[in-house]
Amino acid sequence: MVNTINLSSYPGSPPLSENAERKILGRSPLYDKQLVLALLGQGKSVIRPWTKKCISDLQKCHFDHSDIVDLLKCVLATGVFKGSEWCVAKPGGAWAACDSYQVFRSEWVEHAHKNMQVEYYVKFAIGKKDNLILMVSCHPPENR
Repeated sequence: MVNTINLSSYPGSPPLSENAERKILGRSPLYDKQLVLALLGQGKSVIRPWTKKCISDLQKCHFDHSDIVDLLKCVLATGVFKGSEWCVAKPGGAWAACDSYQVFRSEWVEHAHKNMQVEYYVKFAIGKKDNLILMVSCHPPENR
């Protein structure tokens, strides 16, 4: 049985199959940057890593809450919008319409003993009631 529950505030309908086309047509993000920034200012309970892979990737990067907030602010300020697509957390699970970004930010790289530009791919959705950020992915390019 296919689950077609949409947890995101985007009003569209999820695909009828996990193998169906997931891209959402459009040239601009689904979620307003000002709404995302306002949510980021509300504290820890607003951001939820939504997939097991996202949780794992955040742990690999040693990101805490403030790191995630800083990264999302960087995404909104300088990130390149790559498109929107439907995402599912697990087979048979609920769906969320997500915006995907590529971003570069300066980080201290211990092995190089200097700040370097680090690339990330970040995907997120806003929850149905506009009160939650669902982090779907957050990883460097080699982990795609």
